[in-house]
Amino acid sequence: MEDDAPVIYGLEFQIHVIDFDDENNIINKNVLLHQAGEIWHISASPADKGVLATCYNKTADGKVVTCAAVWRMPAELEPGGHESPEDAASPAHALELLCHLGPAAHGSTACVAWEPAGDGKRVISLADNHILLWDLQESSSQAVLASSASLEGKGQLKFTTGRWSPHHNCTQVATANDTAVRGWDTRTMSQIYCIESAHGQLVRDLDFNPNKQYYLASCGDDCRVKFWDTRNVTEPVKTLEEHSHWVWGVRYNHSHDQLVLTGSSDSRVILSNMVSISSEPFGHLVDDDDLSEQEERSQEPPQDSVIATYEEHEDSVYAVDWSSADPWLFASLSYDGRLVINRVPRALKYHILL
Repeated sequence: MEDDAPVIYGLEFQIHVIDFDDENNIINKNVLLHQAGEIWHISASPADKGVLATCYNKTADGKVVTCAAVWRMPAELEPGGHESPEDAASPAHALELLCHLGPAAHGSTACVAWEPAGDGKRVISLADNHILLWDLQESSSQAVLASSASLEGKGQLKFTTGRWSPHHNCTQVATANDTAVRGWDTRTMSQIYCIESAHGQLVRDLDFNPNKQYYLASCGDDCRVKFWDTRNVTEPVKTLEEHSHWVWGVRYNHSHDQLVLTGSSDSRVILSNMVSISSEPFGHLVDDDDLSEQEERSQEPPQDSVIATYEEHEDSVYAVDWSSADPWLFASLSYDGRLVINRVPRALKYHILL
């Protein structure tokens, strides 16, 4: 959340790009016009900080559908050229449309996920019951459908969210539909695991542990956050029940995976220390296969805990995320448009580092 890692969030027909000056504790803002429609989902390219994808509402033939497109921010959007939050008279910038992700015939698009590594030319979109893999060509001005798969079953099955795994050479994607979580192999677009009743109600969000290749977190309307080992999905390895309403977002810290953020309709953000299922349960990196039974017995079992509960929001918290530039910085966004930036408590930071 410094100049090289802005916060991006949508507000109806606008996108706000927020730069946080950590040294001076100042927030700067740029406004981008998104005239295509009301935004429901944003995802930024991991390879090009000027490119992002949106899912937005559009009326076609008297029906409202959610479309997806890839955009480029204007070149003048550079560090130091931001309007101040109070300067409402400053002109908004226009986004450059690069390409649309598929025709409306595929259905309404719930989300877009970028391939975590590589050149930012591959994206997944989830439209109704279709999972679509796109290749972005000609400087991202053209999206070519590389492969696809569909959910099969009774009723009107629809994807709600998805996450691309940074592991396994970026060949796996996790998706959620209703109460189920599924894993897909992007090489064959075939299902590799399924957790039929991952949650008691709708699954809202997913995230992969950045350091443990088989670990996946999920959250949902049953107020729970669950952690899964995708090699054995019979039971979750851990469950958190700290929220009192729907849990909309869950995010692992990119560097220290014991730190987990969650945001909920109870208006709270909770920072948890899930050290027992982290890659550093004993203060150093541990490979599951390298830890002998004797070592497991000799070590004191690490204790998971809630580090802090943040109550600066007055409305439902719909999104939480970590800074990609500073591992101790995170942001949360609520329904009323309030963006809050917080830091991991200093005492815990030094405990992890030392």
